[in-house]
Amino acid sequence: MTRNRFRSGFLFLFALLWTISSFAATRPNILLIMSDDMGYSDLGCYGSGIQTPNLDSLAKGGVRFTQFYNMGRCCPTRASLLTGLYPHQAGIGHMMEDRGHVGYRGNLNQSCATIAEVMRTGGYRTYMCGKWHVARFLNPKGDISNWPVQRGFEKFYGTVNGGGSFYDPTSLCRQNTFITPENDPEYKPAKFYYTEALSDNAVRFIDQHKKESPDKPFFMYLAYTAAHWPMHALEKDIAKYKGKFDSGYEPARKARIEKMKELGLFDSKWTAAPTALDWDKVENKAWEARCMEVYAAMIDNMDQGIGRILTQLKKDGQLDNTLIFFLQDNGGCAENMGRTAPTDQPTTKPKPFGPNDLQPNIWPPMQTRDGRWVRRGPGVMPGPEDTYMGYGQGWANVSNTPFREYKHWVHEGGISTPLIAHWPAGIPKSRDGKFATEPGHLIDIMATCVDVSGVKYPTELNGNKIKPMEGVSLLPAFKGGSIKRKEPIFWEHEANRAVRDGKWKLVAKENQPWELYNMEVDRPEMHNLAAKKPKKAKEMAAQWDAWAARADVLPLGAWKEGDAKGKRKK
Repeated sequence: MTRNRFRSGFLFLFALLWTISSFAATRPNILLIMSDDMGYSDLGCYGSGIQTPNLDSLAKGGVRFTQFYNMGRCCPTRASLLTGLYPHQAGIGHMMEDRGHVGYRGNLNQSCATIAEVMRTGGYRTYMCGKWHVARFLNPKGDISNWPVQRGFEKFYGTVNGGGSFYDPTSLCRQNTFITPENDPEYKPAKFYYTEALSDNAVRFIDQHKKESPDKPFFMYLAYTAAHWPMHALEKDIAKYKGKFDSGYEPARKARIEKMKELGLFDSKWTAAPTALDWDKVENKAWEARCMEVYAAMIDNMDQGIGRILTQLKKDGQLDNTLIFFLQDNGGCAENMGRTAPTDQPTTKPKPFGPNDLQPNIWPPMQTRDGRWVRRGPGVMPGPEDTYMGYGQGWANVSNTPFREYKHWVHEGGISTPLIAHWPAGIPKSRDGKFATEPGHLIDIMATCVDVSGVKYPTELNGNKIKPMEGVSLLPAFKGGSIKRKEPIFWEHEANRAVRDGKWKLVAKENQPWELYNMEVDRPEMHNLAAKKPKKAKEMAAQWDAWAARADVLPLGAWKEGDAKGKRKK
């Protein structure tokens, strides 16, 4: 009897271990790719004429979400994406300053867990390349508790802060050590360009993973800074777009709308938002067109790098069982960075940097490593390392076709992003090239990763209680089913606020009244129904108020209140 019990117990244990190891072997790798400051229609597969063949191929072999949303700004988006919470719940309701309120500390708090921390508890190897921008403290000799390696990533290459030159990034870092393009012992390209550096180091991590942990799945977060200002691109990429934008904003928007109609992304019931600026009134058309040529080249180069990553996954036999997400952190950026004549340009010649000298500035006035002041202002043709500017409102309006507004706002132009999901082993082939049309949000990425991996989301981590996930898994949408969402989706950024509940969206700018839109017939938000449907508007406003009270959003306007030392933002 004892022998039989032992044999039965042994067989049960063997079966259990076999099941666990078999499941572990089939769990997907997860590659989460995010770009920076790009509009809804900037990819070829979402309506653009910019060359993005690798992302287009992922869309063709996967599922495109037509109504996926970010938080309208870099820091809050990254906080939400990484934690599966609304950004205020993670401590980053605005940017990286402590405003003296729990939702506005400017630092990831200890009541949230990052996807990397969660996946690591389930046996995943974890890697990150790119822009972090969710840590308030940037001194490597100080508090680094919220740097990537301390928040779950085993290997990190990228920038801890949120901006800077593509040729000499500020806070370039490997693990916890600041480096420069010249003194990095592990990566020495003939010419350093940050977008290529991120792609190349992602390839290196994937290759290392195959050699070091072939029996384990990986989670990788690849956060490009393309196509955030400054408009920096390599001449080989800019040359592809020479003359492509000489006709100006209106023809570019019309071409996108026509392509979106062909793709099935523009509903015939919609009226597109109007073109923001008049090309005839542009004084320096060659300069303005060049800005968009460089912007397109930045996206093109990112897509090339994604192609190299896909090649490495194919080489390793991992592409079919890698769930790849691609999305963007906010809409096109209308900020006027570097587009006006500077009043603070130094007159003395700077000394060149040595190999170990760190770039001290995120934005001008700043210098190149070889000792030139960075130029900006009208007529300075962007692209080279000694230039620094954005592409402006007119082209941001093109990027956000067919929607209103831009980065910062929570109208559709500010928060709408493509989401491509590609996973041959997990998405039925019958779904290749199809759309998922239900609204989705950044908070859903954590829930999806937990769902497909089988990893348990923690209630406690490192002795801290962890807030429950806010999102729902997108896995049913991969297969053509309905997302099981029970709650509306909410936004707040700089007192711009919104709620999306089914086909209805309530939205407002700071200190402005609520606007109500039926998104089925008017996603560009051109026909405000608040006066016609006051009961619906009032009901949704109450939903937003309840969410704001529980999600650490209040006090509304805290984003510009005094910081923890009593200072006040001007």
